[in-house]
Amino acid sequence: MRIAIFEVEPWERPAFQKLLAEHELSLTDKPLTAETVGEFSDAAIVSTFIYSKLDAEVLGRLPRLEMVATRSTGVDHIDHRYCREHGIVVCNVPTYGESTVAEHVFALLLTISHRMWDAIDRTRKGDFSLQGLCGFDLRGKTLAVIGTGAIGRHVIRIARGFAMEVVGFDPRPAPDLAAEPGFRYLPVEECLARADVISLHVPLNAATRHMISRAEFARMKPGAVLINTARGDVVDVKAMIEALAEGKLAAVGLDVLPEEPIIREEAELLRSVFRRDRNQEALLADHVLLRLRNVFVTPHSAFHTREAIERILETTVENITGFCRGQPQNTVRPPGAAAMA
Repeated sequence: MRIAIFEVEPWERPAFQKLLAEHELSLTDKPLTAETVGEFSDAAIVSTFIYSKLDAEVLGRLPRLEMVATRSTGVDHIDHRYCREHGIVVCNVPTYGESTVAEHVFALLLTISHRMWDAIDRTRKGDFSLQGLCGFDLRGKTLAVIGTGAIGRHVIRIARGFAMEVVGFDPRPAPDLAAEPGFRYLPVEECLARADVISLHVPLNAATRHMISRAEFARMKPGAVLINTARGDVVDVKAMIEALAEGKLAAVGLDVLPEEPIIREEAELLRSVFRRDRNQEALLADHVLLRLRNVFVTPHSAFHTREAIERILETTVENITGFCRGQPQNTVRPPGAAAMA
């Protein structure tokens, strides 16, 4: 069976070598796109990360495709209707970095609360003054966790270690979590109104796209902090820039942006100006965010620890092996079956 693995770093290659015993294997560091799909058109299985866009155009040029093994939990980069109509099985990695991403949330939050970026930059220049570096304690602040799945749970536990008051929202509240001390579920509107810090942990689907927009920012208390390590399109970036300009938001920590894959490649960015399928306003807003001093952006690296990636690779190989043996695992439900997880 021909298997094509995309977006592979050099050090990740050995993890896939065990597939060579029974399959023809192709590995590339390129994403799977309309431009790169041609040389892999006979693949029966493809494995990609989130910078590959598996839309109908790309999938339609893989006539022998039987399985997509995405090396991510999120599946919003895949055309599920096309896969369903053509009998293509989609498998993901449901858990791998819940603690990893949760730690990154607090890396962003502590960068904001202790003015770490300015403090480090200043001392590197030989300036040891404290002017403008006054931060704030996390102790006693209210954290709202929107989405209490695996990552959200870890965020809640870490927050309790900082002696924060923690509230949360999820359309499917977990009874065991609701029973834990130091946490309670509230309606999303009340979470936003109470919180000093809001952290987002929801998948991207029709129900969650722009779930944080003008109306939601209006409900927040002045000077709130927003952390988003979920997906860029969960937040309306134009509304977020307005909230920053008006002082509704004091600061933002982001690991995701709506048009992030295009920003990653400057050549692609230039070409995208002429493409109708790109949201030019969102792209411009992304670039504005990158230049604001109270916005801290990391390059979708919250998951990126060696331990988490090793878990991703191990599960992906197991997903492929299980499918080939007629025992698929970690198959993905159609998006929208649940608003949040």
